[in-house]
Amino acid sequence: MKFVAVTYGTEGDTRPMALLCRALMDAGHRVHLLADVATLGYAAALGVPATGLAGDIRSALRQDALAKSGGGFADTASAFARIATAKSEAWLRTAAAAAEDCDAVVLGGLAAFVGLSAAEAFGIPAIGTGLIPITPTREFASPFVRPGTVPRWLNRTSHRLVNALLWRIFKTSVNAARAAVCGLPPRRSVWTDHPMLYGISPSLVPQPADWPPTAGICGQWLAPVTDWSPPAALGEFLAAGEPPIYFGFGSMGGLGGAQLMREALAALRGRRALFYPGWGGAVAADLPANVHLLADAPHGWLFPRVALAIHHGGAGTTHAAARAGVPSVVVPFAGDQPFWADRLHKAGAAPSPVPAKSLSADRLARAIDEANRDAPRASATALAVSIAREDGLKAAATAIVTLARRDVSGCGLQ
Repeated sequence: MKFVAVTYGTEGDTRPMALLCRALMDAGHRVHLLADVATLGYAAALGVPATGLAGDIRSALRQDALAKSGGGFADTASAFARIATAKSEAWLRTAAAAAEDCDAVVLGGLAAFVGLSAAEAFGIPAIGTGLIPITPTREFASPFVRPGTVPRWLNRTSHRLVNALLWRIFKTSVNAARAAVCGLPPRRSVWTDHPMLYGISPSLVPQPADWPPTAGICGQWLAPVTDWSPPAALGEFLAAGEPPIYFGFGSMGGLGGAQLMREALAALRGRRALFYPGWGGAVAADLPANVHLLADAPHGWLFPRVALAIHHGGAGTTHAAARAGVPSVVVPFAGDQPFWADRLHKAGAAPSPVPAKSLSADRLARAIDEANRDAPRASATALAVSIAREDGLKAAATAIVTLARRDVSGCGLQ
């Protein structure tokens, strides 16, 4: 079969989709990935054919968010919305050209509505994917709502409201693109009837009992752990003492500014640590002797070699830490990150989160001490044992092929 996969966002959006494309290719199918050009290096390393979509998400975050008020949530959300609304027509032109003669469109991220429109134009199945559970359920509130703020009886409503608000942001630009590119009529309400596959571990988010048969928790979408040769300096640092603390905030790395970095370094209290700057940028000269500056390193290889992981709570990093069996200290910035922080805390593998906007050296140091205790370590180990039984990529790839054949009953999601 032939598929086009379209997504847009940070590395956390593109990498799982690239892995899913690779799983489909390994099953004998043809796939072409469309995503932000700055995030396509990982796809290239996997051998996944890819084309860059118009725009530059990294520049959008830096210019629109950082230059204003230090990268708060409102600025970050506005940056995402601006680039998506400005590029909807260009994205749909690229997606429509790639979708011709395809059996289905696999979609996610900021380009989800564009992917749905491309599939509609060709009358082929649209299969949604994601690492954030947005299908309405009574079992938990929308991941974009701060945990604990919604009464249980409003959980399902919170999903519908958030999804409708997201559609409202993109509605005008998507409908204009639908008319200009495909001659499609305007959509009045958000799509609700297409399948949704989630690269989420059921050990962190069990399958909700009230989901439809076309929505499923497939298991984690992380790269298989393979042999990897670290740079000499990293290997020497790891061998020189006890397992270090990892800290890094991925694509959120630039949003906290110099003050957050100073507080985080002070919280280490001289402990050995590895720092991954992500999109924040840093040079080794900025760091004390007890901290090693990391280039990109596979989490699957790295995390089992650290004492604990301090991270922003992105879905991918959360799953990587859980799979490695190491405790986390989560410093959420925005979006769904508080949701994942809460999931790790409920699993016993992390203390209460330390939000980026209120981070202090003392508060982070206390969280580090708590994460180093026996109970979080035991919980993290148990979580890793459970996750090791999953093969989420294979399950998702199998479901995609079945759904592309329009066989909902055989998709195996329930």
